[in-house]
Amino acid sequence: MKFLLIFLNILCLVFGQTAWKMGLEKLELHGSLISKFFQIVFSPLILLGFALYIIATIIWMYLLSKFPISYLYPLQSLAYIISLFVGFLIFKEVIPLSRWIGTCVILLGVYIIVK
Repeated sequence: MKFLLIFLNILCLVFGQTAWKMGLEKLELHGSLISKFFQIVFSPLILLGFALYIIATIIWMYLLSKFPISYLYPLQSLAYIISLFVGFLIFKEVIPLSRWIGTCVILLGVYIIVK
């Protein structure tokens, strides 16, 4: 159950950021600065991102109450790995070899922490 909650927390963070990126890419802003602010904040994908972050925060607070932060926080680095794949698969980003190597190093670190 612990790993499921950690993974759910990470997924909420990554997909919250993904919703923000998608929402910002689709926006066509016009009007005054205040008008643009409200267009951004009340965009459906931006609101979805906020909702996912609220869920992630609630899960994170529960996890912090049950486990050491020195164990939990390094596991958050899995968000970097998932976001790399999101960038590659959803946003069609070109990922240089150095990032793939860095991802492998992060995975090794997570494995050592969990083991």
